[in-house]
Amino acid sequence: MNKLKILLALHYDLDGNAGAAGSTLSLSKEYQKDNHSVSHYSTDNLPRKGISGTIRRALFPIFFCQHINSILSREDIDIIDASTGDIWLWKSLFKEKSKRRPLIVTRSHGLEHLEHLSRLEEARKNNLKLSWKYPLYYGGLFLWEVKKSFQYADLIFVLNSEEKEYIANNFAIEPHRIYITPNGIPDSFLNLPFTSFPHEEEKTIRIAQIGTYISRKGVQYAKFAINNTLKKFQNVEFTFLGTKCPECLTAEQIYADFEPELHHRIHVIPQYQHTDLPNLLRNHHIKLFPTISEGFGKALVEAMACGLAPITTATAGPLEIVQHEKNGIIIPVGDTDAIEASLASLISNRELLEILRSSAYARAQRFSWSQMAQIRINAYKDFLNKRKYS
Repeated sequence: MNKLKILLALHYDLDGNAGAAGSTLSLSKEYQKDNHSVSHYSTDNLPRKGISGTIRRALFPIFFCQHINSILSREDIDIIDASTGDIWLWKSLFKEKSKRRPLIVTRSHGLEHLEHLSRLEEARKNNLKLSWKYPLYYGGLFLWEVKKSFQYADLIFVLNSEEKEYIANNFAIEPHRIYITPNGIPDSFLNLPFTSFPHEEEKTIRIAQIGTYISRKGVQYAKFAINNTLKKFQNVEFTFLGTKCPECLTAEQIYADFEPELHHRIHVIPQYQHTDLPNLLRNHHIKLFPTISEGFGKALVEAMACGLAPITTATAGPLEIVQHEKNGIIIPVGDTDAIEASLASLISNRELLEILRSSAYARAQRFSWSQMAQIRINAYKDFLNKRKYS
């Protein structure tokens, strides 16, 4: 059982520049480096003509069920490792009928139930308007599918301790089946040259916010703090990276959130190749991450690896990466004043900024994909061995 045959499933397209898809492909590459056999199944495999993204995701468990049956009719698979909500249908209909018994794994890319609670809270504050359709699928059926996928799984991978506690307490799942397995960052982001920041007062300080321009990323709180910060400090520039998504504002609409006289110090890069991020973050010093709900925060760790000091919220994923005033600053969720005060403290105190940048850089080196993949492989083998001798 040294080499495993693994099927990785994901209810998104396998775009290496995207979050969950990029993580899945990174795991796949690491598994293959270790000579494990890996195949994929994603929404790329589903029909596209005339079918919206939401419908394709809703239909994914059905197509995936057919795919599993097709493979198992021909060959053995050691591991079926699927994202949340993908495996429940096959497990409920065919698992006991199948002569071949793959280990069933459900992995989280950010627990949907926790995201759902944060959306409801933002809607309550009138910061987010939920469609009348939201309770029908994303706020209803899909949450049920996710729960069932966890309950049917032999092994569960989550990104942080809050997810583990929520699943164990709310889904009646034994904690020993739940492994906390963080995401990683590519080798190309590790051990990059670290450049100390000169102390000349006229030196420009550059702040980056990486991620889609949506309410879950806290943009509705950050924009006021950014406006005030740019007005107060003339030596500050701000960069938004990777803002584009189907429901996001356009670059022009993002600029409209800020006062016109500040636009020349604001840069919006809607899309970029993931491999280009270290170059794009060159000469940046602070990473603002005002997220409202976050399972891990891959962009947070990547920015830290590029030498940026993080300001992030007290959400599940970042709390397991950043230590307050040791390698970053942690602020309350949805607190505009705290965002502004934290930015001002690092802009005004170059010595503190340098200490946090250096510590953040060192912390990020611990998140290689090779290490994270090995943790998962060890868990696969451990559970296969337990089943073999049970």
